[in-house]
Amino acid sequence: MRLLAMILFNLLFLLTLALVVLLSIRAMVLETAIKKLWRIIQDWFHVYQFLKVPELNETMQHNHLYRKVSLYLHSLPSIEDSDFAHLITVKKQNDIVLCLGPNQTIEDRFLGATVFWFNETGDERPEPNSTSTRTRARTRTFVLKIRKVDKRRILRPYLQHIHAVADEIEQQGNRDLRLYMNADSFGRWRSIPFTHPSTLDTIAMEPDLKNRVKTDLESFLKAKQYYHRLGRAWKRSFLLYGPSGTGKSSFVAAMANFLCYDVYDVDLSKVPSDSDLKFLLLQTTPKSIVVIEDLDRFLAEKSNRGVSLSGILNFMDGILSSCCGEERVMVFTMNSKDHVDPNLLRPGRVDVHIHFPLCDFSAFKTLASSYLGVKDHKLFPQVQEIFQNGASLSPAEIGELMIANRNSPSRAIKSVITALQTDGDGRGCGMIGRRTGDDVLDEPDDVLCGEGLHSVKDLRKMHGFFRLRVARRSPSSNSSLASPLR
Repeated sequence: MRLLAMILFNLLFLLTLALVVLLSIRAMVLETAIKKLWRIIQDWFHVYQFLKVPELNETMQHNHLYRKVSLYLHSLPSIEDSDFAHLITVKKQNDIVLCLGPNQTIEDRFLGATVFWFNETGDERPEPNSTSTRTRARTRTFVLKIRKVDKRRILRPYLQHIHAVADEIEQQGNRDLRLYMNADSFGRWRSIPFTHPSTLDTIAMEPDLKNRVKTDLESFLKAKQYYHRLGRAWKRSFLLYGPSGTGKSSFVAAMANFLCYDVYDVDLSKVPSDSDLKFLLLQTTPKSIVVIEDLDRFLAEKSNRGVSLSGILNFMDGILSSCCGEERVMVFTMNSKDHVDPNLLRPGRVDVHIHFPLCDFSAFKTLASSYLGVKDHKLFPQVQEIFQNGASLSPAEIGELMIANRNSPSRAIKSVITALQTDGDGRGCGMIGRRTGDDVLDEPDDVLCGEGLHSVKDLRKMHGFFRLRVARRSPSSNSSLASPLR
């Protein structure tokens, strides 16, 4: 009997507990339903006012406020209470953040008032000057829902608060960088996350020049009032010139990471006309680097060219560039500026010229430190002597040799020596694993030299194929295309 009584008591307790849980859930559901109903009633009687912040304005230019609101909303703790949110990784792959999902609402409190933000995905709309065959763009909009009685009191300080928080996030470097490309001929940008690891510290550059570049960029970041006092647009322009493989594109990536700026990579071959080039500039945002690579190559190819020299000049320093180029860095790359009209590169159009030469001994030591972790080596004097005798390789070619032999610094340095000695100027020879004079390799020819490369013979084949590809892409035997920014 006692056991039966205990069983009955436990069953009664469990039933009571279940009833309490059900009632609590019912109360919560009922409370949520009542809140939603109350909001609907308030909306019906126009208690609230709705203010939209579209991603693009009527001329399809980016709305800078949209970006700031996005940064602000994704920093709010209340985003965790949203019914639907995206989990995404950011600049650091191990960091996972929440982003407001489409057609979802979160609330925020400011100065005692409660406001609501709604992430609205709108209908497709045609782009300006579009034809019926042109692809349409889907608009995205943040909608602010605010009580009319609170609007006059808090709206202006609330928007100032959003600006301040967003600027603080950007200054702390928490903003994820993007790489934009004009992927089609419709005058639109397509973007992907910008995750290039290059930094100014990893760039193989003469130390004094690197310090001057850092100082110049730091001065630019603080010079807004100075530029405005001079009556000039707050922008800076760079010309990077030198042979292919000397690090121009990696330097652009390092600048972006240093400034915490997005990158807009302009492919002039996909721009139909001068007006489309202007339209692309209109769509760029502040805190960005606008890049045109291989400008000399494009100017030399006069056939099938949609953009004229006049259009490029207006893009560099025209009235549109001055009006819409605030807080931007313009970068132009060339293999050589010898055959380019000097008027194109005059002061005002290009502020800073930086030459990227073939590798010298100082750059070689920087590469050895980065790629091999070697600050000094017994073979360094031999390498220095070869450089002094006029032999040279590009930093990209030396880097590839070091990567292929990264498990043995001695073998890597000897492969560079062999490459420098094989060709007079060492351009692209890539002879890895050969003997240098009376020196003997640390390992025999059939040793593993890298991932997927099983012998020195395989390495020679790889570099022969590399040279063939460079020769096919180059318009002449002395130059080749620069690597695209990625």
